[in-house]
Amino acid sequence: MEKLIVAIDYGADAVYFGGESFSLRAGAGNFSIADMKKGIKYAHSCGKKCYLALNIFAHNEDIKPLFSYLKKIKDLGLDAYIVSDPGVIETVKEIIPEACLHLSTQANMTNYQTARFWIGQGIKRIIAARELTIKEICQLTRRFGNSVELETFVQGAMCISYSGRCLLSNYMAGRDANRGNCAHPCRWKYALTEELRDGEYYPVEEDSRGTYILNSKDLCMIEHLPELIRAGISALKIEGRMKSVFYVATVVSAYRRAIDNYYEDPASYTFKQEWMTELKKASHREFTTGFFFDKPTNYDQNYQTSEYSREYDFIGVVKSYNAKTGFATVEQRNKMSLGDEIEVFGPFTDHFTQILEEMYNKEWESISSAPHPQQIIKIKMAKPVSRNFILRKMKGEQNEPQPRP
Repeated sequence: MEKLIVAIDYGADAVYFGGESFSLRAGAGNFSIADMKKGIKYAHSCGKKCYLALNIFAHNEDIKPLFSYLKKIKDLGLDAYIVSDPGVIETVKEIIPEACLHLSTQANMTNYQTARFWIGQGIKRIIAARELTIKEICQLTRRFGNSVELETFVQGAMCISYSGRCLLSNYMAGRDANRGNCAHPCRWKYALTEELRDGEYYPVEEDSRGTYILNSKDLCMIEHLPELIRAGISALKIEGRMKSVFYVATVVSAYRRAIDNYYEDPASYTFKQEWMTELKKASHREFTTGFFFDKPTNYDQNYQTSEYSREYDFIGVVKSYNAKTGFATVEQRNKMSLGDEIEVFGPFTDHFTQILEEMYNKEWESISSAPHPQQIIKIKMAKPVSRNFILRKMKGEQNEPQPRP
């Protein structure tokens, strides 16, 4: 729920999420029906939309529970259902005839004949396979015009298998990627062993640079928004499964600024490097443009490591602010101490920097550090803030707690 609210506050026009079953987000903190009601109410109060992911490839055992689940959620007011399995699509149409259906990227729509088929099944928006180029997207939007919307991913993890339809996790870990439980074996380090030489491992290398042979860089298209918009894309999608509130706020905010700046004056639009700088303050892998301009090469893989780059720590989120006193009530997310230099940013605002000079616990007792997870503290702010403003700190900027005079 916190991530949904932050995504909307920082500029998302719509949010997509999984319920407790039937999405490809089995490892995430998914939404109960009660949570969905709250989330939809908040989104709609802001003029935003909510899409429910029902994009597993269902087995026989899933069908009866799906019927029951759809009957429970059909009146929640969801704006669309993200689906990929034809049987699931038929089930949704049977239980919720008025449902707006979005075709998941898992359905691997890569050509106009397939698009035509899905349009005939009542699909209103197609989330294109990540393997499509901008040229192919242009061909689709010219052919179908307003008869279907096209959505594409612009930010997030890339899968080594075709649009995520992978059996590697199932084989190696017994976890079915096509039912939302991928173990991400494409991020693992591999070596070769001979059956009679137990314990002897030989590197599996692409070109002697490393052994993460299946590890793709992350997709990032923030520098190429004009090309996507001119191609006729209706919606730009940010992959945020298992990400932090800090990640959601940072990435959504950067894309919101770039998109709004483009629409203010498309003819004179130029990309601002500050947007990329801001984007990279969230945890990320190296970036690639994926398939949009050409087929990926070895430059789009990272053979050396699957680790994330984390230049900043997410240290707190503002819960409330008292304009008279200048104090914010903050929920701690990582340790902070007096004397730390922190950055503060919020929705549609530039970040500012300040030294942490005054800090109190919730009983207003002076403290020199906040080491406890989700500790509620009071911080004197250099500038006004609001609910859901984010506090961050560059890694390595840890100071020894400074005693109060």
